[in-house]
Amino acid sequence: MKKTFVLSFLLFILSLSSLHSQRKLGAGAKREKTTTIGLDGKVDTLNTTGSTKVILSGKTKWKDYKIISHHRDTTYIDTTLSIKKDYKFNYLRTDNFELLPFHNQGQTFNNLGYSYNNILRLPDFGFSAKQVSYLEVDDIKYFDVPTPTTEIMYRTGLQQGQVVDAIFTLNFSKRLNVSLSYKGLRSLGAYRNSLVSNGNFRGTFRYRTKNNQYEIRGHLTTQDFYHQENGGLTADALDNFINEDPNFDQRSRLDVNLNDTESQFDATRIYLEHSYKLLANKDTLSDKDFSNLKIGHVFTNENKSYGFNQTTNTTAIFGDVNATEATNTDADSKLTNNEFNLEFNSKYVLGQFKAKVNLTNYNYGYDTILNQNSTINKLRLESNAISFGADWNARIKNFNLNADASITPGSGRLSGNYLRGTAVYEKDSLFAIKGSLLISSKSPNFNTLLHQSSYDDYNWQNEFSNVNTRDLGFAFSSKWLNGSVNFTNIDNYTYFDEDSKPQQFADQITYLKVKANREFKFWKLALDNTVMYQNVSNGNSVFRVPEFVTRNTFYYADNWFKGDAMFVNIGVTFKYFTAYNVNAYNPLLAEFRLQNDEEIGFPTIDVFFNARVRRTRLYLKVDNVTSGFTKKNYFSAPNYPYRDFTVRFGLVWNWFI
Repeated sequence: MKKTFVLSFLLFILSLSSLHSQRKLGAGAKREKTTTIGLDGKVDTLNTTGSTKVILSGKTKWKDYKIISHHRDTTYIDTTLSIKKDYKFNYLRTDNFELLPFHNQGQTFNNLGYSYNNILRLPDFGFSAKQVSYLEVDDIKYFDVPTPTTEIMYRTGLQQGQVVDAIFTLNFSKRLNVSLSYKGLRSLGAYRNSLVSNGNFRGTFRYRTKNNQYEIRGHLTTQDFYHQENGGLTADALDNFINEDPNFDQRSRLDVNLNDTESQFDATRIYLEHSYKLLANKDTLSDKDFSNLKIGHVFTNENKSYGFNQTTNTTAIFGDVNATEATNTDADSKLTNNEFNLEFNSKYVLGQFKAKVNLTNYNYGYDTILNQNSTINKLRLESNAISFGADWNARIKNFNLNADASITPGSGRLSGNYLRGTAVYEKDSLFAIKGSLLISSKSPNFNTLLHQSSYDDYNWQNEFSNVNTRDLGFAFSSKWLNGSVNFTNIDNYTYFDEDSKPQQFADQITYLKVKANREFKFWKLALDNTVMYQNVSNGNSVFRVPEFVTRNTFYYADNWFKGDAMFVNIGVTFKYFTAYNVNAYNPLLAEFRLQNDEEIGFPTIDVFFNARVRRTRLYLKVDNVTSGFTKKNYFSAPNYPYRDFTVRFGLVWNWFI
């Protein structure tokens, strides 16, 4: 099925490319938000606004190589080296300051902090521990490049294996771009039964006719995550680890709870968005006339499945089992959404306004009853819904204003509402201030409503209320200080209790997060500091976060050799979070649950040597360098040790043909 999807996508792209030749960009190009960014598409700072012109012949400039986000913010490919690049050189390719990774790359992450300022409009499939590296629609990047462009990211694995993320993009013509990307990972891990094998394929295209009357873009993704599940260390093995028994310095000698268990998460998505301009009196927003009247259609089809498989039933950590042979848990979901919209510019709305209607169909569940002892009387959850909404985008002097709202009436599981608004004030290049508001009401994830398993204790069918989330955020960005404050309230917060059962909190969660970053520089030395303070004034019995998280990096940066042939960053990073009752990991559910038996909080020290030679960035890092002589109190979750002293090497290499 995956091969059929990929082949169909490539044939469609090639058929479009044969119809068009290369032309220059029209003079009336739309002004777009811009900022410097890597080809992985991760933004560090608030966007600034400007316009660019791409030249497909003659000498090209770095601003000609553009990345376009799902929300049509334009950024540039960046081949420089900085401390921010070091933070993002990992499997996720993003700064994981608020995440606590498991020992093997590609495994899941525990949370040191939470962000609610950009949550999804609709309820999700669930099994969230397997979706940490899942690419949503908003994560897909589109491109516009004057010459074929490639980026290769490579990093060594743990014990055996590696991760490679390859991106290739080219413009067949001035108005048609295609990109193909694949991130593949295979890493053995240091402990028994901890192999990880993940894959993320992305294929995108963008096309517009002359004068931009008709525009179309789309993408295809196929993603699969295979993990061996070991259930953490046994009680005896845990004692041997903590007490530093020299017979178990080789971690593969330590016993684990599961030796014949694996999980598989698969997903495919087809996304297609196109619009046709009915009226185009003027081609810019500055005139504010009623112009650029467009009709549009957005199609999304997304399929997900999760399976938990055991070849034998030799463990009691999940309770009694009602199965004679293999233990399998296979759930799947299918979501289809069609959006029809009407977009226009008008002096009365001070920018772009889009009215939209969404028709959504979902189907989640199982093909059969997995446990005859369960009282479940429904195999699947399925329904249709209609949503009404609007988008608004405007620029008024130094202010950028954006709003996105929708409402789904009715009493079904897709009913709810969504409102997200942002306002950004920019003062030249000195500073930017951003305010954001999010109000969301939606059903909990589907796996909290219906779940089946051959294990008796993991079968339920619930009727939960909508989770109501309100988030108010402020952010400040400048060359002196970067900071953010978020106030979050959550009603009907849904979680997994100590018995791994889904529950809804009867009271309200009140969560405060304050985060600040400041870098000090002297000569060729620098000290980069990031501090996060969190407080849960109500609901801390079910919503757990550390009070303080800090990361401090002291490094040296300089050009070496004649002609500044190599630029280097050499330094050390210290990270620490205060002890708290970190959530425990349940591999059967692929979810984290509450636990009250163990507090975890520890420091780590990493040493790195990074260098840039032309367009190649080289990374050498030693993780947790002090683990050999410090107390063995470092865990990603109860029974799951964090990684020991580990040396990693990798690179990021760009070609511009």
